[in-house]
Amino acid sequence: MTRRGPEPGRRTPLARVPLAATAIVAGGALALGACGGGDSGSSGGTTTITYWDTNASAANNPRWNHTIAEFEKRNPTIKVKYVGIPIAQVQQKLDTAIATGGLPDAGGMTTALLAGVAGQGALEPLDERLAKSPLNGKINNTFLQLTKQAGPDGKLYELPSNANMGVLWYRPDWFKDKGLKPPETWDDFYTAAERLTDAGDNRYGYTIRGGAGSIAQVLEFMYAQSGITQIFDAQGKATLNDPRNVAALQKTVALYKKNTPSADVNNDYIKMTAQFDGGTIGMMQHNLGSYGDHKKALGEGRFAGVPIPALPDGTRVVISNPIGGTAVFKSSKHKDAAWKFAEFVSSKEMTSYWSRQQGQIPANTDAAAEPWIKENPTLENAIRATNDPKTKIVQLPYHLPEFNAMTKAEAEPQFQKVLLGQLTPQAFLDELAKKFTEAEAEFRERKGN
Repeated sequence: MTRRGPEPGRRTPLARVPLAATAIVAGGALALGACGGGDSGSSGGTTTITYWDTNASAANNPRWNHTIAEFEKRNPTIKVKYVGIPIAQVQQKLDTAIATGGLPDAGGMTTALLAGVAGQGALEPLDERLAKSPLNGKINNTFLQLTKQAGPDGKLYELPSNANMGVLWYRPDWFKDKGLKPPETWDDFYTAAERLTDAGDNRYGYTIRGGAGSIAQVLEFMYAQSGITQIFDAQGKATLNDPRNVAALQKTVALYKKNTPSADVNNDYIKMTAQFDGGTIGMMQHNLGSYGDHKKALGEGRFAGVPIPALPDGTRVVISNPIGGTAVFKSSKHKDAAWKFAEFVSSKEMTSYWSRQQGQIPANTDAAAEPWIKENPTLENAIRATNDPKTKIVQLPYHLPEFNAMTKAEAEPQFQKVLLGQLTPQAFLDELAKKFTEAEAEFRERKGN
């Protein structure tokens, strides 16, 4: 969940605030160093807290407008000052604010950001607050454990509100035309990728994400096919270049230019989705978050999604997608008010409201049992898979401060070389595994393990 920016005393309706203006508000507030205790305060019995939305977007404006309005209606002594930050700027903004002392009271957080932010001592542990909260026992335990694992020391630095899951989106009309069943197993997937391809008609069974954001999806396909459930073994050695993972990557890469377009080498999310929604692709891998884009472009009934295919014994291995939630910053002078807002964002009402529109899994277990879930079969299947004992979740090493750099700036260009035949899958995974192992060793040394 994410959000956008009113003035301290009187809230401007968020739906009317242009994205560019929001970015300016965020940038200006940061430049002044006033988004933490400086702008937050108490006046006339009213406490004002500052919240940073770390994934600001035009689509979420009316959602955050509603969320803040409902919170302030029920908590008349607390006002929320919203600051929206585009996701591409978040890490830099947080690092700058930590260094200069300009942090907010609360902010949007994901497990992908936790290690870097909590590792700098910027976040307040929330374990005791949750234990005393009405939400205790109401937050999905798997999400709680994954969130704790993503931090530097096993403590809870983020109250989960929603979660994503890897999905294989497909075109039901294409499958029906070819007499194919939805891709529940890997045999189903590879059969469909072959039979749906008609290069002469510019139709391809699958699209590989070769550009920005590719590595998490590469890892998901690898581990889901190999059945390996840990990124590191007990000694801290990365499993990325295990022979089973190498074989899985070789099989996936073999689809390139055969059952996928050659342009896939440069595919980021936007390009990949445009191909799928434009009618040239039969299947694409992403997550629940692309539900809204497919619905807008294709309409209900013209697309569907299933969890990542299962192994022959029914085991389904999925990569942990970032879990979203709210963090309370340690420098806040209004931690109780900030926590109250975090509780509200993770309440049954709000997680249901957001997840229904975004197509993501609500972290609140009461919301996950709401009747509206059945309106979205893809989401219903994802929740069922998450709770299935045969589903194994591979936790990406978000606890490593180097993780984002290793899997983005460093690994993405190398994966493009793999697709182009300039680097073997074995060499690619050997190099990445070495970096992971070294980073894990340094992490364990810092912790004294």
